[in-house]
Amino acid sequence: MASLSASNHVARVLSVANHVADVDAESRIATSWRRCLISHKLDPARQGPPQTLTEAEVRHVAEPMEGTIRLLTPELDDLARVLRDAGYCVNLADANATMLFSRLPGEADARMFMDWKIYTGSNFAEAFEGTNGLGTALAEQKPILVHRDEHFRAQWHMFSCAVAPLFDHAGRLAGAVNITSCREDLERAAHQLALAVTMEATRRMEGAIFRGHFRNAWIATVPGDGGSGLLAYDDDRRIVGACRSARALLGLTDGMIASGIDLSRYIKFDHHAARNADQIVELRRADGSPLGRAQIAPPLRARSSMRPPAPRRDAPVDRFDALHRLAGRDPGLIRSVKRLRSIGDHNLPVLLHGETGVGKDVFARAIHAGSNRSRNNYVALNCAAMPESLIDAELFGYEAGAFTGARRDGSKGLIVQADGGTLFLDEIGDMPIALQTRLLRVLENREVWPLGALKPLPVDIRLISATHRDLGRMAEQGAFRADLYFRLRGMEVRLPALRERADRDDVIHQIASEEAPNCSLSDEAWALLSAYPYPGNMRQLRHVLRLAGCTAEDGVITDADLDLPPFGGRTAEPDLEAAERATIVEALRKHGGRVTEAARALKLSRATLYRKIKQMKIETAQ
Repeated sequence: MASLSASNHVARVLSVANHVADVDAESRIATSWRRCLISHKLDPARQGPPQTLTEAEVRHVAEPMEGTIRLLTPELDDLARVLRDAGYCVNLADANATMLFSRLPGEADARMFMDWKIYTGSNFAEAFEGTNGLGTALAEQKPILVHRDEHFRAQWHMFSCAVAPLFDHAGRLAGAVNITSCREDLERAAHQLALAVTMEATRRMEGAIFRGHFRNAWIATVPGDGGSGLLAYDDDRRIVGACRSARALLGLTDGMIASGIDLSRYIKFDHHAARNADQIVELRRADGSPLGRAQIAPPLRARSSMRPPAPRRDAPVDRFDALHRLAGRDPGLIRSVKRLRSIGDHNLPVLLHGETGVGKDVFARAIHAGSNRSRNNYVALNCAAMPESLIDAELFGYEAGAFTGARRDGSKGLIVQADGGTLFLDEIGDMPIALQTRLLRVLENREVWPLGALKPLPVDIRLISATHRDLGRMAEQGAFRADLYFRLRGMEVRLPALRERADRDDVIHQIASEEAPNCSLSDEAWALLSAYPYPGNMRQLRHVLRLAGCTAEDGVITDADLDLPPFGGRTAEPDLEAAERATIVEALRKHGGRVTEAARALKLSRATLYRKIKQMKIETAQ
């Protein structure tokens, strides 16, 4: 619809109620407008902001969804990044249409949303705000696009909303994912595309909720006309859970699932073939007719038992075993390891690219272990950790008396120490330009000139370098030598961040078994570990679990044991944080340091209060 004045818009809404408007009388927008006028008794001309909760009220309302919000935050952040340039804000709301999570776009657009109170704490239920994406999608439990003047209230005509309802593991309405743009030039076709992106993201979020709840069950992805559904079953092949679409596909009810109905009453497949992790199997209906292909994922507890048995002592050991273990079940890493096997004994330089903490040094050591140089030295230097004035001497070495303070007998540089083996240069992007020139000469001539030497020393090294920087762009901008970049990049391997790995749950379980071998994880701890985005990647996860293993009581790690600082969320203003801290301290003082009683007085769960105590570093008497 074209942009209309407020009075014209009100007249149009009223004409829809009387079935005289030139719009499809059966359209969802028209139906919602009539619902707002007749059932909700709303005035389309009313001005004013939406109902907005205080920060304390938001915390109280959000508490039942804390685990869900943590779990979905990475996906919501990704959606916000994809839609940011189109001026969209991204919100997660509960089933009552209260926004509990917000990601605002760039500064200019963000100001508009702040002025109109479209952010965390605002309520957009259809019964209050009339036809709008969030409220109407929840009222009808269907995705919807509401473009500009399709809003019921005239004051919202500058906004365009696209919303997909969110359903939990049992198919119940849990909330909705909302995207809203304030761009006047946003065409409906582009908005329709944004809705499709949002619906796909919401489908992934529902899958994450389902898999998180049924992580100890087998999960089958069942094909259907309206998209795939998820079905959970136990070792005896009794159905223990089904998502909304699977329930509709198979006609399942809560009562049938609670009774432990047998899976074979609905679908049949070769269960023996599905005993290997994440297998694709052919499904048949109970009558034998084909149903399609399904992926079967085993429970997490079963995955460790599915690992191939250790090789017999008299059997040859695969020298690439360390690389395969690091790759896990991540498809991208598996492809990279396959390529690395093919160049294992070739003197081809390897460039590892990944965020800080992903384990670049560990991966480089595994490459060295899989090569024919494994019997010789593996020498590592972190270019970012070494002062610029010392890198030259450390890398190339020096002769006796080469400079004031030099050792009496000189020093072998790291390049010479790595002769016959592997030299690993971590954070190569931080190497000074002057040293880049000298390193390039070493790679070209296969010889090194120590400081003060009269002749070069021949060297035979394999170079593995690593960086978190974009060396290609740095080379284009003149911040890194382009000729050295192409020398280093014989083969580039991208190491994904922990939050990006397809087998992240497996990685977390493996590291937990290594860092806290005598402990188990509570359901709350696992939910928090599984949802956290890990800005520090593997290094952060190891430190968190190592500390949790030391502090856990009775061998059970709870969420209170996990030192995971807030990341990527909306940070509170310092005065609000101070006020919240003071409130918690006072409650603990009144109740003699007894956390359980303080939590009851503050109307918080005990786990939430423990987490806040740890985050705010509050001392307790217990």
